[in-house]
Amino acid sequence: MKIAKIIVKTKNNKYPIIVGSDLVKNFLNIVKKNSLNFNKCLLIVDTKVPKKFVKEIKLSLSKKKQFIYLFNSKEINKNVKNLNKILEILLQKNFHRNDCLISIGGGITGDISGFAASIFKRGIKYINIPTTLLAQVDSSIGGKTGVNTKVGKNLLGSFYPPSLVITDINFLKTLPRREIICGYAEILKHALILDKKFFLFLNKNAKKILNINNLLIQKSIYKSCIIKKKIVEKDEDEKNLRKILNFGHTFAHAYEGTMKFSKKLNHGEAVLLGINSAITFSVNKKLLIEKDFFLIKNHLKNLNLPNKISKYFKKKDVSNILNFMQKDKKNNNNKINLVLLKKIGSTINNYYTENKILRKFLLSELNY
Repeated sequence: MKIAKIIVKTKNNKYPIIVGSDLVKNFLNIVKKNSLNFNKCLLIVDTKVPKKFVKEIKLSLSKKKQFIYLFNSKEINKNVKNLNKILEILLQKNFHRNDCLISIGGGITGDISGFAASIFKRGIKYINIPTTLLAQVDSSIGGKTGVNTKVGKNLLGSFYPPSLVITDINFLKTLPRREIICGYAEILKHALILDKKFFLFLNKNAKKILNINNLLIQKSIYKSCIIKKKIVEKDEDEKNLRKILNFGHTFAHAYEGTMKFSKKLNHGEAVLLGINSAITFSVNKKLLIEKDFFLIKNHLKNLNLPNKISKYFKKKDVSNILNFMQKDKKNNNNKINLVLLKKIGSTINNYYTENKILRKFLLSELNY
């Protein structure tokens, strides 16, 4: 595929996503082509990003006044304390609304950077350069920003779309396989909720995609972005349709929280566990047809992707998991709100269920 350009156009916002190889070398040219202008910028750089890429971006911006904040991108660091550090730099360096904040990193870096950009002087220019597959297909699209609290994940945040997203697949070649699997979880989710044809493509090509076949990975990123773009354009503020993007995530966020957002379980692995929980719960409730259930289940098994919560949790963890599910921001009553699957490509939204039913389900998944 050649360099692809996707325009996300919502009721209130419009911004481009550029997908291709060797994009960071031409960073400033891409910025100019998309009519963005600024004299001063703050680079929020994920410490895990290879220095050669950061050097290329800095070189491209050599005529701009630059400041750098190195961010240790862990879920536990996506907090108000580090948010304030970013805001203090913007204040001390006298940034104006026409200046720019540039995020270079994964979804955690993008989330805190976007939130800082959204609240500084009620909004400054913001460019997102996602460097992980997860960020490229998910968090960089749709304008969700936020930080975590002790109570739960992303409970402080805003909807603030970037001015530009630059997705360079060259970053992916520097990532460990575990990180690629992390991003693949969201690609799979997008296919399951809206596009069976895309799922069948993934089912056929997943091994090559996970090995970063340039053509297949770029096509997968592009297709995944198109699916999310369609949803976000119809429901930017997550009032209705956009909730389907939470498929598997009510379980996933609870699994992450119970693990205290540790390295033992990253976000994508939690999403894969959450997808498995959601399809199992769906088929148990006779909502999902068995043929599609086994298609998905075998896809997870054949790729050796996380699909058993019993490998991560024990009976004593169930109350904690349910506690996190109860506090999920999508709930609006005492019941827990799930997005479930009817068939591949079609969801059941706002399925409310009781704590005791989920407890029984989780215990059965843990073989108790």
